[in-house]
Amino acid sequence: MERLVEGYDHFRNNVYPEHEARFQELSSGQSPHTLFITCADSRVMPELIFSAQPGELFVYRNIGNIVPPFSQQGGVVAAIEYAVAVLGVKNIVICGHSDCGAMKAVLNPSSLSAVPTVAKWLGHAETARHVAAEHAHEHPHGELACLTEENVVSQLDHLRTQPVVAARLATGSLRIHGWIYDIGHGEIRAFDAATGKFAPLLSDNGRTPEATPPARLSLVKGEKAAA
Repeated sequence: MERLVEGYDHFRNNVYPEHEARFQELSSGQSPHTLFITCADSRVMPELIFSAQPGELFVYRNIGNIVPPFSQQGGVVAAIEYAVAVLGVKNIVICGHSDCGAMKAVLNPSSLSAVPTVAKWLGHAETARHVAAEHAHEHPHGELACLTEENVVSQLDHLRTQPVVAARLATGSLRIHGWIYDIGHGEIRAFDAATGKFAPLLSDNGRTPEATPPARLSLVKGEKAAA
């Protein structure tokens, strides 16, 4: 607790004065550009990783960066609905990370015997576990890395079941992303829907991989206009 108090003292006397105008502006509302869903792991700090300023990221953290399907309503689903429908975010990122304790637990269910609530929550990673079990031998970095990637892909699938997300994806007004953050190397790999694989977020060709599907309704409008 002493560390937190010291940190607040530094914020109040050094950080806040430098950004006072921005904090005053934010005191009456927010308009973040991105909903960032990531793991509760203390080593993952979105604002630090992306040099984000106050008001830029709407961050939701939970064990395993899980997004339940819409039929399983709860805090995550509510946060997504609020971020998209009320705050009007233009991007949603689901970010997993290396050395994830949640993914280790999915691979070793017996380790969750004392925490049944956690075990039930991680049931939302079951699809990823099955896929990883079939393909982990093909992954260059092993079973845990494979599961971590497949979990992000699975949660992207769940994300698209959210009505507000599906509606905006159809018109091209929302973009979705699936990332893996490597804690030890400070690198991010992103899921590329075009190839079905993860690739470096920063590439030599300047193209940023993303998981956004084609904007179906925009394509239909374009076809009608061409006709």
